[in-house]
Amino acid sequence: MDCPSAYDAAREAADFLATRTAAPRICAVLGSGLGAFADTLHDPVRIPYDEIPHFNGVKVVGHAGVLVVGRVGPDGPRIAALSGRVHYYEGHGAADVVHAVRTMRLWGCEGLMITNAAGGINPSFATGGLMRITDHINLTGCNPLFGLNDSRLGVRFPDMSHAYDPALGALFEQVAREQKIDLKSGVYIGVTGPSYETPAEIRMFAKGGADAVGMSTVMEVIAARHAGLRVVGISCITNPAAGLST
Repeated sequence: MDCPSAYDAAREAADFLATRTAAPRICAVLGSGLGAFADTLHDPVRIPYDEIPHFNGVKVVGHAGVLVVGRVGPDGPRIAALSGRVHYYEGHGAADVVHAVRTMRLWGCEGLMITNAAGGINPSFATGGLMRITDHINLTGCNPLFGLNDSRLGVRFPDMSHAYDPALGALFEQVAREQKIDLKSGVYIGVTGPSYETPAEIRMFAKGGADAVGMSTVMEVIAARHAGLRVVGISCITNPAAGLST
């Protein structure tokens, strides 16, 4: 049997989700170590990935592999939290890496909050701190839009001038100030992994304008913007990048 197209796979997954619960406006991809947020949602509907058509199981530590739909606080807004993602370095193709994001859009979500764990390149970033992603550099050597374009997913040449929505970013910064959270901002550089970067690579990334480095996010954001999702991104700085430890 022929494999379904990227659109058909996402459409089938979205139609399945619609039978389980209504789509919220906002979805969130929870990166390594951040999946516990999904457990704080109120009135949750939990859907394991292995029940959703064409979703791959996740095998990375800290990724639960479950979609949780619930409220942020007892009376807060509903969101969909993707607790876990598949990574390109696991051997998945680009279409698999971005399948969940495309599904969220076809299900009915309008905005994407994407998170990740990242190594800090900017020397002013403290371990455990947060960085709002203002832009990214794609050094994965791959783009999920490569090949024939399916206009049902998006336009042929999506504009990436504002990959990370400035208005949503400003809102996050406002909330951070109100909550007295030290939220930095900077550029995320995405690489394939799974080996960590060499000190020489980190020096090159820093000279190229990168503030944090990781092995996810960029393909998902490209697909999200292609599909018309507004995006805001947050990196949790888990460690200084190679060669920067004192």
